[in-house]
Amino acid sequence: MPHLPGLGDTNEIAEHGLGGLEHNFITGNVESLVNWARTRSCWPATFGLACCAIEMMAAGAAHYDLARYGMEVFRASPRQADLMIVAGRVSQKMAPVLRQVYDQMMEPKWVISMGVCASSGGMFNNYAIVQGVDQVVPVDVYAPGCPPGPETLMHAIFTLHEQIHTGELLKRRDETGAGAGLVIEQRDGQTAGLTIGS
Repeated sequence: MPHLPGLGDTNEIAEHGLGGLEHNFITGNVESLVNWARTRSCWPATFGLACCAIEMMAAGAAHYDLARYGMEVFRASPRQADLMIVAGRVSQKMAPVLRQVYDQMMEPKWVISMGVCASSGGMFNNYAIVQGVDQVVPVDVYAPGCPPGPETLMHAIFTLHEQIHTGELLKRRDETGAGAGLVIEQRDGQTAGLTIGS
């Protein structure tokens, strides 16, 4: 095969596109093809509730550009989305609304808890704030930080993509009936000593 500029040798070419499958689209099994398609077509339903939502919007903007990963449009309708990013603190009054939006999303659906307020209530240890969104919806990936930067959110999304591609998330849900609960490390330069609520 001739050398193509920018793609390197033929092994590098095989890693692009459908090369990520164990076989190819003719010899691969249907489950691998479906998981491959799900990985590359996550459509997020935003649930931006506080300051983490600004960082989530930055991840979709030009510098980070989530459109490169098949996530061009944050869906306004939950019926067109399969990924919920809960960004910010969840009040007791908002919890039923969050659950309703989650219930209206198509199956299979995934949840990322973005920031310490969504994950554990953060600095708001009181009766008005839900002390962890996992009390309302099953969480697959927790992104730490106050607020986590776009790099951390993208790391959470890539971790979720990897778990969807291997089929691990659906196996865990069948076994436990809950989300995967994966906790990732921060990727935006913050340290545990500098984050609020840690």
